Amino acid sequence: MNKEKMPFQVWILTLAAFAIGTAEFVIAGILPQIATSLSITEGQAGYLISAYALAIVVGGPILTIYLARFNKKTVLTGLMALFIIGNVLSAFAPNYHLLLVSRVISGLVQGPFYGIGAVVATNLVSEKMAGRAVGQMFAGLTLANVLGVPAGTWISLQFGWHNTFLTVAAFGAVAMVSILTSIRSTGHGEAKNIKVQLTAFKNPMLLISLAITAFAWSGFMTLYGYIAPIAMHITGYGEDAVTWILVIVGVGLIIGNTLGGRSSDKNLSKASMFWAVAMIVSLAFVGLVVDNKILFVTAAFIFGIASFANVPAMQLRVMNHGGEGQELAATANISAFNLANAFGGFLGGMVLDSQMGAGMIPFAAAIVPVLGLLLIVKANSRENSQDKLTPSLAS
Repeated sequence: MNKEKMPFQVWILTLAAFAIGTAEFVIAGILPQIATSLSITEGQAGYLISAYALAIVVGGPILTIYLARFNKKTVLTGLMALFIIGNVLSAFAPNYHLLLVSRVISGLVQGPFYGIGAVVATNLVSEKMAGRAVGQMFAGLTLANVLGVPAGTWISLQFGWHNTFLTVAAFGAVAMVSILTSIRSTGHGEAKNIKVQLTAFKNPMLLISLAITAFAWSGFMTLYGYIAPIAMHITGYGEDAVTWILVIVGVGLIIGNTLGGRSSDKNLSKASMFWAVAMIVSLAFVGLVVDNKILFVTAAFIFGIASFANVPAMQLRVMNHGGEGQELAATANISAFNLANAFGGFLGGMVLDSQMGAGMIPFAAAIVPVLGLLLIVKANSRENSQDKLTPSLAS
């Protein structure tokens, strides 16, 4: 049995990933408080999700390509410093527009930190532990949904939403100091030629894979980002209940991530079809039972499982078709996820502020993922025909 232990430095990267993930998703829990205190609609508050996600989409790949040439310890420290500044600005933002700007600043950090952090994590362990080291770092993102978002929501209810952002900044500060003190300075590593990495994007299967992520994932944030207003205005829960509802959904996300990983390893084409369908069905289910307190929480839990089970399949598909440009392809996929998050934040906000209201959000969330499902069918049939053409290579 392998006795190698996960190095302490990887845990530090997990902590940083936890802080960054909490900063992204915590809006879902504190949206009603922000809307009330800044005198804006809850839909407008939801656009703070879109601003953060769009910063990741645009900033992620560009910053990752630019920063790859520098010392990784310096880059990670600098990114965490920027993250702290962004969240402190969010905490003290006197109006909506400055809060939007501060969210963009925080969002710029996520793409390059996850991209470069993943490389650092794999360099800290032996080759046979590489997958687990990256998984360990990304566990910080999943934990952000289970612990960070509900805790941030609770802090917002008890002490005001400004303190939620200050707490996130404090976690960022602990991570930054730990990176400074415990991660060794390493050079820029063998950053693959950018031209070589970009040629991977000539592969139509890679482009289809990225499109699958962007379309099929869009339903997640459309619903998750607006769970608080739906639970409060339609289902009839008080604002205190939002904290534990988010914990229950978060547990679903962890279960889904595990199930999705195992099923994708067994059969990627079947898993991606099954989980995409499951997510669409779960969204419709939430919409149908939104008036019943017990069924609403049950449906939201099932939605948590069904949605996050899609993530490993989406990531794996992109990596499979990434060729020489796997790092850039993986970063582009994070951009695709966040393009979906930005769209979801926008769509949910529009439905919430419209005549339709919060009760229609789950149904609106299910529309675009159907396009993703059609792309999965197309991709699977292409891959199957390619496998038949190359039986010697496939066997």
